Amino acid sequence: MIKSKLAGAILRSGVAIIAFGQIAIAQDYVAPRTSFGAPDLQGVYSIATVTMLERGEQFNGKLTITEEEAARIGQTGDSYLEDLTTAPSDGQPDVGGYNTFWMDPGERMATINGEIRTSILVEPENGRLPWAEGALRAIFGARASGPGEFAGPEARPLGERCLVGFGSSGGPPMLPVLYNNHSQIVQTEDYVMIMAEMNHDARIIRMRGDEHSDIPKWLGDSIGYYEGDTLVVETTNYHPQQSFRGALRHYFFLSPEAKVTERFTRVAGETLLYQFTVEDPKVYATAWKGELPMNAVEDKIYEYACHEGNYALPGILAGARLEEKEEREAK
Repeated sequence: MIKSKLAGAILRSGVAIIAFGQIAIAQDYVAPRTSFGAPDLQGVYSIATVTMLERGEQFNGKLTITEEEAARIGQTGDSYLEDLTTAPSDGQPDVGGYNTFWMDPGERMATINGEIRTSILVEPENGRLPWAEGALRAIFGARASGPGEFAGPEARPLGERCLVGFGSSGGPPMLPVLYNNHSQIVQTEDYVMIMAEMNHDARIIRMRGDEHSDIPKWLGDSIGYYEGDTLVVETTNYHPQQSFRGALRHYFFLSPEAKVTERFTRVAGETLLYQFTVEDPKVYATAWKGELPMNAVEDKIYEYACHEGNYALPGILAGARLEEKEEREAK
Protein backbone atom coordinates (compact mmCIF):
# COMPACT_ATOMS: atom_id res chain seq x y z
CA MET A 1 0.00 0.00 0.00
CA ILE A 2 1.46 3.32 -1.02
CA LYS A 3 1.09 5.61 1.97
CA SER A 4 1.03 9.36 1.81
CA LYS A 5 0.11 12.28 3.98
CA LEU A 6 -2.45 14.84 3.00
CA ALA A 7 -1.43 16.87 -0.01
CA GLY A 8 -1.51 20.03 2.08
CA ALA A 9 1.05 18.58 4.48
CA ILE A 10 3.25 17.49 1.59
CA LEU A 11 3.16 20.90 -0.05
CA ARG A 12 4.12 23.07 2.89
CA SER A 13 6.58 25.85 2.20
CA GLY A 14 8.49 28.71 3.80
CA VAL A 15 10.00 28.02 7.21
CA ALA A 16 9.25 24.31 6.90
CA ILE A 17 12.72 23.74 5.48
CA ILE A 18 14.55 24.73 8.59
CA ALA A 19 14.63 21.48 10.54
CA PHE A 20 13.79 17.85 10.04
CA GLY A 21 14.52 15.68 13.03
CA GLN A 22 16.87 17.98 14.82
CA ILE A 23 19.48 16.01 16.71
CA ALA A 24 20.92 17.94 19.61
CA ILE A 25 23.24 15.42 21.22
CA ALA A 26 23.04 15.99 24.97
CA GLN A 27 26.22 14.94 26.74
CA ASP A 28 24.28 13.88 29.85
CA TYR A 29 21.65 11.83 27.99
CA VAL A 30 21.38 8.24 29.22
CA ALA A 31 19.81 5.78 26.80
CA PRO A 32 17.22 3.38 28.24
CA ARG A 33 18.15 -0.28 28.53
CA THR A 34 16.38 -3.49 27.55
CA SER A 35 15.76 -6.25 30.08
CA PHE A 36 18.98 -7.91 28.85
CA GLY A 37 21.08 -4.77 29.29
CA ALA A 38 21.39 -3.54 25.70
CA PRO A 39 20.61 0.05 24.68
CA ASP A 40 16.90 0.10 23.83
CA LEU A 41 16.55 1.20 20.19
CA GLN A 42 13.10 -0.25 19.59
CA GLY A 43 10.36 1.70 17.88
CA VAL A 44 9.06 2.96 14.54
CA TYR A 45 11.18 5.63 12.87
CA SER A 46 11.17 7.79 9.76
CA ILE A 47 14.21 8.75 7.67
CA ALA A 48 12.26 10.92 5.21
CA THR A 49 14.17 14.06 4.24
CA VAL A 50 14.77 16.14 1.12
CA THR A 51 18.50 16.23 1.90
CA MET A 52 20.03 14.23 -0.94
CA LEU A 53 22.66 11.49 -0.78
CA GLU A 54 25.17 13.61 -2.73
CA ARG A 55 25.73 17.33 -2.23
CA GLY A 56 24.33 19.69 -4.85
CA GLU A 57 26.48 22.30 -6.56
CA GLN A 58 24.33 25.10 -5.09
CA PHE A 59 25.93 24.44 -1.69
CA ASN A 60 29.48 25.22 -2.89
CA GLY A 61 30.93 22.15 -1.18
CA LYS A 62 29.67 23.03 2.31
CA LEU A 63 28.30 20.23 4.48
CA THR A 64 26.28 22.57 6.69
CA ILE A 65 24.39 25.80 6.01
CA THR A 66 22.61 28.41 8.08
CA GLU A 67 18.85 28.79 8.36
CA GLU A 68 19.09 31.88 6.16
CA GLU A 69 21.00 29.98 3.48
CA ALA A 70 18.53 27.11 3.70
CA ALA A 71 15.66 29.54 3.19
CA ARG A 72 17.39 30.95 0.14
CA ILE A 73 18.85 27.88 -1.62
CA GLY A 74 17.65 24.88 0.35
CA GLN A 75 15.15 22.42 -1.01
CA THR A 76 11.78 21.80 0.61
CA GLY A 77 9.31 19.05 0.01
CA ASP A 78 7.11 21.22 -2.15
CA SER A 79 9.96 22.40 -4.40
CA TYR A 80 11.15 18.82 -4.77
CA LEU A 81 7.72 17.71 -5.91
CA GLU A 82 7.45 20.69 -8.26
CA ASP A 83 10.72 19.67 -9.90
CA LEU A 84 9.39 16.15 -10.41
CA THR A 85 6.33 17.43 -12.24
CA THR A 86 8.04 20.10 -14.36
CA ALA A 87 7.23 19.49 -18.02
CA PRO A 88 10.19 18.75 -20.35
CA SER A 89 11.42 21.34 -22.82
CA ASP A 90 9.10 20.07 -25.57
CA GLY A 91 6.12 20.88 -23.35
CA GLN A 92 4.77 17.34 -23.46
CA PRO A 93 3.91 15.95 -20.00
CA ASP A 94 5.41 12.66 -18.88
CA VAL A 95 2.65 10.05 -18.89
CA GLY A 96 4.67 7.47 -16.95
CA GLY A 97 4.61 6.74 -13.24
CA TYR A 98 2.07 8.24 -10.88
CA ASN A 99 1.27 11.72 -9.72
CA THR A 100 2.82 13.47 -6.74
CA PHE A 101 -0.20 12.95 -4.50
CA TRP A 102 1.28 9.53 -3.66
CA MET A 103 4.78 10.78 -2.96
CA ASP A 104 6.09 11.54 0.52
CA PRO A 105 9.84 12.24 0.21
CA GLY A 106 9.95 14.43 3.30
CA GLU A 107 9.42 18.13 3.85
CA ARG A 108 12.67 19.43 5.34
CA MET A 109 16.41 19.19 5.18
CA ALA A 110 18.10 16.91 7.70
CA THR A 111 19.48 18.58 10.82
CA ILE A 112 22.05 16.90 13.08
CA ASN A 113 23.27 18.50 16.29
CA GLY A 114 21.66 21.77 15.26
CA GLU A 115 23.42 21.84 11.86
CA ILE A 116 21.42 21.80 8.62
CA ARG A 117 22.99 19.18 6.37
CA THR A 118 23.36 19.63 2.61
CA SER A 119 24.03 15.94 1.92
CA ILE A 120 23.72 12.59 3.62
CA LEU A 121 27.34 11.96 2.64
CA VAL A 122 29.85 13.37 5.12
CA GLU A 123 32.94 11.71 3.58
CA PRO A 124 34.50 12.39 1.11
CA GLU A 125 34.47 16.05 2.12
CA ASN A 126 33.03 17.14 -1.23
CA GLY A 127 29.87 15.11 -0.56
CA ARG A 128 30.16 13.13 -3.79
CA LEU A 129 30.46 9.39 -4.39
CA PRO A 130 34.16 8.49 -4.92
CA TRP A 131 33.81 6.27 -7.98
CA ALA A 132 36.97 4.33 -8.88
CA GLU A 133 38.50 5.16 -12.25
CA GLY A 134 36.59 3.39 -15.01
CA ALA A 135 33.99 1.92 -12.61
CA LEU A 136 31.01 3.85 -13.97
CA ARG A 137 31.82 2.94 -17.57
CA ALA A 138 32.28 -0.74 -16.71
CA ILE A 139 29.17 -0.97 -14.54
CA PHE A 140 26.75 0.79 -16.85
CA GLY A 141 28.31 -0.75 -19.94
CA ALA A 142 27.64 -4.22 -18.57
CA ARG A 143 24.13 -3.18 -17.62
CA ALA A 144 23.42 -1.88 -21.13
CA SER A 145 24.60 -5.16 -22.70
CA GLY A 146 22.43 -7.28 -20.40
CA PRO A 147 19.53 -9.56 -21.35
CA GLY A 148 17.39 -6.71 -22.61
CA GLU A 149 14.72 -4.52 -21.05
CA PHE A 150 11.87 -6.83 -22.01
CA ALA A 151 13.60 -10.22 -22.33
CA GLY A 152 11.77 -11.72 -19.37
CA PRO A 153 10.71 -11.05 -15.78
CA GLU A 154 14.28 -11.60 -14.60
CA ALA A 155 15.36 -8.49 -16.48
CA ARG A 156 12.83 -6.24 -14.78
CA PRO A 157 13.71 -4.30 -11.60
CA LEU A 158 13.53 -6.13 -8.27
CA GLY A 159 10.97 -3.71 -6.86
CA GLU A 160 8.75 -4.23 -9.89
CA ARG A 161 8.91 -7.98 -9.23
CA CYS A 162 8.09 -7.46 -5.53
CA LEU A 163 11.28 -9.17 -4.37
CA VAL A 164 12.70 -6.25 -2.37
CA GLY A 165 11.78 -2.58 -2.07
CA PHE A 166 13.16 -0.17 -4.62
CA GLY A 167 16.01 2.18 -3.88
CA SER A 168 17.89 1.21 -0.73
CA SER A 169 15.12 1.62 1.83
CA GLY A 170 15.83 -1.78 3.42
CA GLY A 171 19.56 -1.14 3.29
CA PRO A 172 22.18 -1.39 4.14
CA PRO A 173 22.77 1.47 3.92
CA MET A 174 19.21 2.57 4.68
CA LEU A 175 18.39 5.62 2.55
CA PRO A 176 15.19 7.63 1.94
CA VAL A 177 13.09 7.09 -1.17
CA LEU A 178 9.92 8.69 -2.56
CA TYR A 179 7.58 7.22 0.04
CA ASN A 180 7.31 4.48 2.70
CA ASN A 181 10.31 5.80 4.63
CA HIS A 182 9.37 4.22 7.96
CA SER A 183 11.21 1.33 9.56
CA GLN A 184 10.72 -0.64 12.75
CA ILE A 185 13.42 -1.97 15.09
CA VAL A 186 12.77 -4.97 17.35
CA GLN A 187 15.46 -6.35 19.69
CA THR A 188 15.97 -9.68 21.45
CA GLU A 189 19.08 -10.94 23.17
CA ASP A 190 20.13 -12.97 20.13
CA TYR A 191 18.75 -10.97 17.20
CA VAL A 192 17.81 -7.50 16.03
CA MET A 193 15.17 -7.14 13.32
CA ILE A 194 14.91 -4.01 11.19
CA MET A 195 11.83 -4.01 8.98
CA ALA A 196 11.56 -1.41 6.24
CA GLU A 197 8.05 -0.25 5.37
CA MET A 198 8.87 -0.53 1.67
CA ASN A 199 7.91 -4.08 0.68
CA HIS A 200 8.18 -5.13 4.35
CA ASP A 201 11.85 -6.00 3.85
CA ALA A 202 12.97 -7.53 7.16
CA ARG A 203 16.68 -7.66 7.92
CA ILE A 204 17.62 -10.19 10.62
CA ILE A 205 20.85 -9.27 12.41
CA ARG A 206 22.61 -12.03 14.35
CA MET A 207 23.98 -10.71 17.64
CA ARG A 208 26.03 -13.80 18.45
CA GLY A 209 27.56 -14.55 15.09
CA ASP A 210 31.26 -14.35 14.39
CA GLU A 211 31.41 -15.34 10.71
CA HIS A 212 29.43 -14.21 7.69
CA SER A 213 27.53 -16.71 5.60
CA ASP A 214 28.99 -17.63 2.22
CA ILE A 215 25.52 -17.55 0.66
CA PRO A 216 24.56 -14.22 -1.00
CA LYS A 217 21.36 -12.82 0.49
CA TRP A 218 18.84 -10.11 -0.23
CA LEU A 219 19.85 -7.18 2.03
CA GLY A 220 23.17 -8.96 2.69
CA ASP A 221 24.32 -11.01 5.67
CA SER A 222 24.36 -8.93 8.88
CA ILE A 223 26.19 -9.49 12.16
CA GLY A 224 25.78 -7.05 15.07
CA TYR A 225 27.30 -6.16 18.43
CA TYR A 226 27.02 -3.35 20.96
CA GLU A 227 29.58 -0.67 21.72
CA GLY A 228 28.27 1.16 24.77
CA ASP A 229 25.03 2.86 23.71
CA THR A 230 25.54 2.00 20.02
CA LEU A 231 24.41 -0.95 17.94
CA VAL A 232 27.09 -1.72 15.35
CA VAL A 233 26.07 -3.83 12.33
CA GLU A 234 28.50 -5.24 9.74
CA THR A 235 26.99 -6.52 6.49
CA THR A 236 28.46 -8.21 3.41
CA ASN A 237 27.62 -11.01 0.91
CA TYR A 238 25.01 -9.06 -1.02
CA HIS A 239 22.88 -10.71 -3.67
CA PRO A 240 24.42 -9.78 -7.06
CA GLN A 241 21.00 -8.81 -8.45
CA GLN A 242 20.70 -6.15 -5.75
CA SER A 243 23.81 -4.25 -6.82
CA PHE A 244 22.07 -1.17 -8.23
CA ARG A 245 20.62 1.02 -5.49
CA GLY A 246 18.96 4.41 -5.32
CA ALA A 247 18.25 7.28 -2.93
CA LEU A 248 15.79 9.82 -4.36
CA ARG A 249 17.78 11.26 -7.29
CA HIS A 250 21.10 9.48 -6.85
CA TYR A 251 22.16 5.97 -7.74
CA PHE A 252 25.03 3.86 -6.49
CA PHE A 253 26.36 0.33 -6.87
CA LEU A 254 27.44 -2.32 -4.35
CA SER A 255 29.36 -5.40 -5.42
CA PRO A 256 28.59 -8.69 -3.63
CA GLU A 257 31.86 -8.22 -1.68
CA ALA A 258 31.00 -4.74 -0.42
CA LYS A 259 31.06 -4.20 3.34
CA VAL A 260 28.72 -1.75 5.05
CA THR A 261 29.18 -0.87 8.71
CA GLU A 262 26.22 0.83 10.39
CA ARG A 263 25.95 2.51 13.79
CA PHE A 264 22.61 3.12 15.52
CA THR A 265 22.79 5.38 18.59
CA ARG A 266 19.87 6.72 20.63
CA VAL A 267 20.82 10.35 21.23
CA ALA A 268 17.46 11.57 22.55
CA GLY A 269 14.18 10.12 23.70
CA GLU A 270 12.66 10.23 20.20
CA THR A 271 15.76 10.19 17.98
CA LEU A 272 18.42 7.79 16.75
CA LEU A 273 21.56 8.89 14.95
CA TYR A 274 22.17 6.58 11.99
CA GLN A 275 25.72 6.46 10.60
CA PHE A 276 27.16 4.18 7.93
CA THR A 277 30.43 3.46 6.13
CA VAL A 278 30.60 1.75 2.71
CA GLU A 279 33.77 -0.08 1.71
CA ASP A 280 33.87 -1.52 -1.81
CA PRO A 281 37.35 -1.24 -3.42
CA LYS A 282 36.15 -2.78 -6.68
CA VAL A 283 33.79 0.14 -7.22
CA TYR A 284 35.00 3.12 -5.15
CA ALA A 285 38.41 4.73 -4.81
CA THR A 286 37.88 5.19 -1.08
CA ALA A 287 35.31 4.42 1.59
CA TRP A 288 32.33 6.76 1.89
CA LYS A 289 30.30 7.68 4.97
CA GLY A 290 26.88 9.10 5.66
CA GLU A 291 24.64 10.25 8.50
CA LEU A 292 20.87 10.56 8.95
CA PRO A 293 18.48 11.27 11.82
CA MET A 294 15.93 8.53 12.52
CA ASN A 295 12.92 10.16 14.16
CA ALA A 296 10.38 8.24 16.19
CA VAL A 297 6.84 8.45 14.81
CA GLU A 298 3.48 7.40 16.20
CA ASP A 299 2.38 6.09 12.81
CA LYS A 300 1.86 2.38 12.36
CA ILE A 301 3.47 0.45 9.54
CA TYR A 302 0.54 -0.71 7.43
CA GLU A 303 0.41 -3.49 4.90
CA TYR A 304 2.61 -2.90 1.88
CA ALA A 305 0.54 -4.41 -0.93
CA CYS A 306 2.95 -4.92 -3.80
CA HIS A 307 1.49 -5.64 -7.22
CA GLU A 308 1.99 -9.40 -7.57
CA GLY A 309 -1.43 -9.52 -9.24
CA ASN A 310 -0.90 -6.39 -11.32
CA TYR A 311 -1.39 -6.82 -15.07
CA ALA A 312 1.46 -4.38 -15.90
CA LEU A 313 4.31 -6.91 -15.87
CA PRO A 314 2.62 -9.56 -18.06
CA GLY A 315 1.46 -6.69 -20.29
CA ILE A 316 5.04 -5.43 -20.72
CA LEU A 317 6.31 -8.91 -21.58
CA ALA A 318 3.38 -9.69 -23.90
CA GLY A 319 3.97 -6.42 -25.74
CA ALA A 320 7.63 -7.30 -26.22
CA ARG A 321 6.75 -10.72 -27.65
CA LEU A 322 4.28 -9.04 -30.03
CA GLU A 323 6.95 -6.62 -31.23
CA GLU A 324 9.36 -9.52 -31.82
CA LYS A 325 6.69 -11.37 -33.80
CA GLU A 326 5.97 -8.34 -35.95
CA GLU A 327 9.69 -7.84 -36.63
CA ARG A 328 10.05 -11.48 -37.75
CA GLU A 329 7.03 -11.27 -40.04
CA ALA A 330 8.31 -8.04 -41.58
CA LYS A 331 11.54 -9.70 -42.77
